[in-house]
Amino acid sequence: MDLCRAITRIAPDLPMHVLLGMLWAMRALPFILVLALAGSFALCQARSEPATFEVASVKPSQHTLGPDYNNQITYTPAGIAARNITLKSLIAEAYRLQLNQISGPDWLDGNEYEIQAKASSNTTRERVELMLQNLLSERFSLKSHDETRAMRVYALTVSKSGAKIHQTNDAQPANASMGFHFHGDMREFADLLAIKLSMPPLNDPSAPVRASGPPVPVLDKTGLTGVADFTVSIQPELGTDPFTLWQRALQEQLGLRLENRKEDVRTLVVDNAAKVPTEN
Repeated sequence: MDLCRAITRIAPDLPMHVLLGMLWAMRALPFILVLALAGSFALCQARSEPATFEVASVKPSQHTLGPDYNNQITYTPAGIAARNITLKSLIAEAYRLQLNQISGPDWLDGNEYEIQAKASSNTTRERVELMLQNLLSERFSLKSHDETRAMRVYALTVSKSGAKIHQTNDAQPANASMGFHFHGDMREFADLLAIKLSMPPLNDPSAPVRASGPPVPVLDKTGLTGVADFTVSIQPELGTDPFTLWQRALQEQLGLRLENRKEDVRTLVVDNAAKVPTEN
């Protein structure tokens, strides 16, 4: 039995300061061991905390905006806020998947919802995603299973010349120069790139650019870790498809490239979900 399980079995509800006093009273234990045991107990308590939001409001949107303007979501250190977001996009956010990796009824990508959810204290992005998974299970009765399916993808890789990307440990983005600015990890960039590549070529400068259909998944195969901060300059050209524009910019400015492949990809299949979430 590991230390975490042993401590929680012996004293599942014991406050840490009480346990520390008990351990200190055992004069036969070395001081460093006392500290180690107390630290392990604190870690166990943190692990046992439920991954749920302290307060969460979930309700259908009064007015739907449609696929060109919906799915607005904002992460904060204390939780998330989403406006006119579809359940399919919420599932994608919760499980770190792209839209084409989620299979289910058509309404998943049509019905829109408003969500305000706050954690009890500042937490990590990974833990917020776990909280969102539990929220979907509780409020939408979401049930799903994983499958592996072969599909066409774009693999984002490092070109032969090497990556030209600035890695930073700073949580705040640098001052953006002219162009498309990005701050985040490469998986997030791959997700965003999938949407950018679904935009049709510019044929009429006066018409708004809208997604032409479900995006082809872009998989991060760069091997680059940490937070990246960079700006890409994309110059629209009449009649030139987005893939050509981005492939050129990725290679010249970032030292990356896209490879058209067919791969086995993780897919989440929705078995059950409620259109109307349970009351707040």
